[in-house]
This record gives sequence, C-alpha cells and structure tokens, in this order.
Amino acid sequence: MSPSTDVSAESGSLVEARLEPPYRPTHRSSRRRRGDAETETTQGQKVPTLHDLIAARPPAHAGPAQQGWQARVKWLTGGLIHPGPGASEREYRSAVASIQRSLNGPKTIVVVNPKGGGTKTTVTMLLAATMGIHRGGYTLAWDNNETRGTLGWRANPARHTNTAVDLLRDLERFTDVRGARVGDLDNYVRSQGSTQFDVLASDEDAASAASIDAEAFNCLHNTLARFYRLIVIDTGNNMRASNWQAAVAAADQLVIVSTVREDTAQSAAWLIDALRATGQHDVVERAVTVLTAPASTVDPELSKRLHDHFGALTRTVMDVPHDPMLVPGGPIIYDALSAQTRKAWLRVSAAVADGL
Repeated sequence: MSPSTDVSAESGSLVEARLEPPYRPTHRSSRRRRGDAETETTQGQKVPTLHDLIAARPPAHAGPAQQGWQARVKWLTGGLIHPGPGASEREYRSAVASIQRSLNGPKTIVVVNPKGGGTKTTVTMLLAATMGIHRGGYTLAWDNNETRGTLGWRANPARHTNTAVDLLRDLERFTDVRGARVGDLDNYVRSQGSTQFDVLASDEDAASAASIDAEAFNCLHNTLARFYRLIVIDTGNNMRASNWQAAVAAADQLVIVSTVREDTAQSAAWLIDALRATGQHDVVERAVTVLTAPASTVDPELSKRLHDHFGALTRTVMDVPHDPMLVPGGPIIYDALSAQTRKAWLRVSAAVADGL
C-alpha cells in the first residue's frame, strides 16, 4: 500500500473521530409527524415543556399570618416567631382568591326578587363594592329598572346627574371601537371611590316618560361589556317587563335575594317557580340565594325553613347579618359597615364568583 493511501485512510479516521459527538444520549429521540405538526417523543413519551415545568410547581407558601393572635405574636417578637395563618385567615384568603380568579371574558351578575324591599339594591351595591375592592376595578353596578330605581340614591353622587337613559341617547359615541374610551363613560357613571366600582343609575327625572325595554337593555349591555369585566345588575319588580327578562337571559350568575321574612321569601319562591315553569331550570340551579337578616335577631325556625327550601332549588344559600348602618337608606359607605358584615359579604361574593 502506498504512503498516500495510508495517509488518506488515517485522515478519514481522524475526520470521523472529530465528527463523533462528545457524548452519547442515553435515550433515543424520534419524531412523529401528526398532520403538519411534529411532536418530539422520548421512548414513546412526550417531551416535557416549559408549561409542564410550571404546572408541576408546588403551591405557593401561605406566608406568615396577617390577622389574629398569630399576627400579634409575629409583631411582638419582631418577626423572629411568625406563625402561619389561622383558620379564619385561611378562609379569608380562600375567599379573596375565588373573587380574584381569572375570568374567560366579561361576566354579568343579575340580582332579582320581584318584591320591593327585598334588598336587591343593597345586595347589588355590596356585591359590586366587594368585587371592586378585591378585583381592582372594572366593575359596574347598573340599575336596570324600566323606569325609576333607587340605586343612584344609594351611591356616592357625581358632578353630573346623567343616567342610563342619557347614555342610551349618546350610545353612538361608544360604538366605534377605535374612538371610544373608558374615560368618556365618566360623564354617565358615578365613581364610588375607594371601593373601585362605578354606578349607572336609572332615570331620575320625575317628569320623564323614558323607559328601558329589552332592545335598549341589550344595546347598553353589549356596549358596557366592552368596558367592564364585571357588571352587577339591579332589577325592577316587574318580571314581565322585557328589560327584566333580557337581563335574566344575559346573566352568567343569578342572585336571588330575600330578607328572612315570610313575604319577601314567598316572592323569591314565586320567582323561582316562574323561572322553572318557563324552562329556565339551569338558571335556577346555578343561582345563589342570599338571605339578609331584617333585625339583629331572626326567627331560627323560619331561617331553617328558608334554607331547606332554597337550598333544594339553588346552588347555595348564604346568610348576611343585620347592619344598622344600612337602615337609614342613604348612600352606602362600605367602610362604615361592621367587620362581621364585610366578612359576610366577602363570603357571598366568593360564592357568586365560584359560579362565573
């Protein structure tokens, strides 16, 4: 064999050695084509992705207590001893997490009872306030009374007195997605300050003959849903009104309210019967019932009877205590409510959020 042949063979061996990878994989990778996409597998198993890595993370640590005696121990020891949260604080954090959960689009909550004095307006305001505080805004409380409701009277006033009727007249301003701005709504809604929600009042002009029907409701609702993540709707007392029916049809969550009294409870029960009679069983079954105490004490037998009745028909029944700050009927000041009342509304709001 000639010297040139030996060099050539040796060079080829060197080239092959240099091209050999510095390591050998322990598993063989293959690619399987599915249509136009390729998924890499290792021994028949899907290769884990970044999403899988993130999903496998353990739950975040609860962190030290911020409430109760546990928080006081932390403060007294300068943080050297920092107990975890107690049962009450864990319940609080769980409720807040439910309220703050991500939604798959704007959601509408509709508050109903066809009897005046059934606490619809109070429930609407306090649901919107609790949601606004813990979700950070983009929440609207809307009085969908076909003529005149009282939601605007229970809200903090604004520099204007515009209502849903005025917004309806000017609705064309907000139909152009490119030109419409959320700040332009400030001339129609009433900001509620630190509770981080807005109020859209119903017509307050005593001489007005304006009325909101189903078509008007749908036009307003379609526009407002572009600017708010949560819309909490206060309804009138006429179940046959077309705007009442349109609101129920638009509801992602129905909230049926009553005081712990025979008359308002019977009205709520009649409402449920009417919805079921018209084929709206699923709306009722997903509904939340809220029972508010009309006084500092309630009849325990009546309370149990109402829990049994509405508990058999709706998803859950929630109790709210009596709060004397709500009795005068003026603007609702959330910070003036008792801690017990605010805690109860947090629970109610979490239950409602669980259905969205």
